[in-house]
Amino acid sequence: MPEISFEQFLAVDIRAGRIARAEPFPEARKPAFKLWVDLGPDLGVRKSSAQITANYALDDLPGRMVMAVVNFPPRQIGPFMSEILVLGVPDAAGEVVLMTPERDVPPGGRLY
Repeated sequence: MPEISFEQFLAVDIRAGRIARAEPFPEARKPAFKLWVDLGPDLGVRKSSAQITANYALDDLPGRMVMAVVNFPPRQIGPFMSEILVLGVPDAAGEVVLMTPERDVPPGGRLY
């Protein structure tokens, strides 16, 4: 990957959020869930499609803290408009593990 400047890093707005709601997404090409993430009073609730079905049960997601990029343009995923990118890293099997703050933090807190 090419090096980037600190200013370029600051242009990526990564915030903490709490999953408010999660639903199945049977129309997705790859197994995924629809997520509604509360990003605090300034940003509100935003939607995301997340391919996290291998490591997470749908019922365990509401209330979970996540980190998300909030300043990418919305992206149409089948019939669903994804507004944020929920962040994760691959486990040993290549399946997504969600990035989450170590401690409970207020929704909307910016990564720095």
